[in-house]
Amino acid sequence: MTTTASSAPETYDTPASRVPGVTTGDVLDGRVPDGSPATAWARRKLAYKLVNPANRRKFKIIVVGTGLAGSGAAAALGELGYDVHSFTYHDAPRRAHSVAAQGGINAARARKVDNDSIERFVTDTVKGGDFRGREVDAFRLGEESVRVIDHLNAIGAPFAREYGGALATRSFGGVQVSRTYYTRGQTGQQLQVASAQALLRQVDAGTVTLRTRHEMLDLIIDDGRARGVIMRNLLTGEITSHTADAVVLATGGYGNVFYFSTLAKNSNASAAWRATQRGALFASPSFIQFHPTALPVSSRWQSKTILMSESLRNDGRIWVPLAPGDERAPNDIPEGERDYYLERRYPTFGNLTPRDVASRNASEQITAGRGVGPLKNSVYLDFRDAIARLGAAKIAERYGNLFEMYTHATGEDPYKVPMRIAPGAHFTMGGLWSDYNQMTSIPGLFVGGEAGWGYHGANRLGANSLLSACVDGWFTLPYSIPNYLAPLLGQPRLADDGPAAREALARARSRVDSLLAVDGQHGPTYFHRLLGDILYAGCGVHRTAETLTTAITAIRELRERFWTELRVAGTGDHLNQELERAGRVADYLELAELMCVDALDREESCGAHFRGEHQVDGEAARDDELWAFVSAWEAPGDGTFVRHHEPLSFDAVPLQKRNYR
Repeated sequence: MTTTASSAPETYDTPASRVPGVTTGDVLDGRVPDGSPATAWARRKLAYKLVNPANRRKFKIIVVGTGLAGSGAAAALGELGYDVHSFTYHDAPRRAHSVAAQGGINAARARKVDNDSIERFVTDTVKGGDFRGREVDAFRLGEESVRVIDHLNAIGAPFAREYGGALATRSFGGVQVSRTYYTRGQTGQQLQVASAQALLRQVDAGTVTLRTRHEMLDLIIDDGRARGVIMRNLLTGEITSHTADAVVLATGGYGNVFYFSTLAKNSNASAAWRATQRGALFASPSFIQFHPTALPVSSRWQSKTILMSESLRNDGRIWVPLAPGDERAPNDIPEGERDYYLERRYPTFGNLTPRDVASRNASEQITAGRGVGPLKNSVYLDFRDAIARLGAAKIAERYGNLFEMYTHATGEDPYKVPMRIAPGAHFTMGGLWSDYNQMTSIPGLFVGGEAGWGYHGANRLGANSLLSACVDGWFTLPYSIPNYLAPLLGQPRLADDGPAAREALARARSRVDSLLAVDGQHGPTYFHRLLGDILYAGCGVHRTAETLTTAITAIRELRERFWTELRVAGTGDHLNQELERAGRVADYLELAELMCVDALDREESCGAHFRGEHQVDGEAARDDELWAFVSAWEAPGDGTFVRHHEPLSFDAVPLQKRNYR
């Protein structure tokens, strides 16, 4: 049962796992500063070691990924004077998936007279994550959010403005204030363009070496430290080693493991999973966010789902017909025969409940037979009342590009008929475990953005994704990495052809050869699609011990089939997108098992992790007495898993049952 104590127990025995093949490991040190979490970041920055400006060029730092976290870290470290090498598999840094975020970026600037503050921001973030993230991380996120908006505004992000010139804000789910800054429905795109321009400025200045069309295949470990990466040139197929004094992975999340997701098709988990195979711990892999305003799957043969911004829930009302199986057109269903179920169940927050709550409720309505659309797999998002109240011109001013995108995707006019939306795999709160300094369990390997686990707990609040990536890239890693490097001054760097580099290079080449040698009958997409079916059924919005156990068995069987039935056309010495996909799907088939193991192991419901056995009145039932910790998994690769854990404590935001009613 849920405890209401002000903090989790300082010492307690974590429950033994009931999952076969899982053992419990060590208590992890998050290296969180002692004392008040509100002042922890200021005190930690003051305690960090510094590197003399004249010595910075002696240190080489590799940054993998050029999204908001990667481009920010590379640009900031380059401008500080370090020798930075930036890698991306895109043809240009601005194409990183950060461009896809639409609705906005949060900041606790409190410019509106609505009683917002850093403390309220922290409360919303910790509560929104259902108390399964570090409280002290949320304070850093809120504190740096003010600098993030000012910085992005300074480097050219065209934020929306009020009539008098002040930056405009709007509301997002899980909050009751207006703290989301935006550029219409293109916020991620505009922030990514500005950050990529900042990165290219450093490329032009000679402080950053940029390599496009390169994908990470392995991590170089020497003497227990991360010393570089193995890269494959996607155009020529050449596989090369690159050594450095520190490595940053800012490679995004793993939502594409579900096949149907809102992510770009090239987004993948391979860099983070390769680090896990080399010994980095993977935290909370089962914490997957299903976005409540994705477009429903309309055909089994489509390649992905499409995201509609959460900002639409400011003015759109979500409903389903009261009668299951109602075949009438939405505009023919009278008001009295509609169920605005979020407004009914959660009158305080209404349609702006957090994403996990909104998605879970939508899934329940669809399962109960009240789904709408040709496949009965969606709910309505209706702007009729907002258009009547504000006029179509005002709605177009706020959401015009989103409405246009919806029309292009569906052929329907949302000004005249309600949108159809459904939960879709979107954001991953899990990722590489890191301490307060953003360093993983492998010394010298740092993580930023969605590739890591920080800030969001078991459910991310809308518009905190862009913020966390910017905080990591621009205002955390440029402080913490020098602290790691300072004691290494004068120590020789591993050569690109050193023994550890040659070993990793041989390992990467062997794996590519293995993928090409199977010579079966199915391409990688065939297996990826089947894996998505397994995960949506077994580890989706709702999970149970039965569905998860079934999924684990099915994933293992599919993985065996993959390595006997895969066919990759062509060779590895040229551009070969089938080979790229095959490597990524092979990683998904391993990561997917760990996701289900983590979900089966955690005997509670929290945030987006909703176990059917653990609920009260249809809401998630946490167990703070036994599970108030972060699970960080070791995956030796022999079919077993070790669950390490970091206890969580809460001082500023007391443990409490989430209530959005």
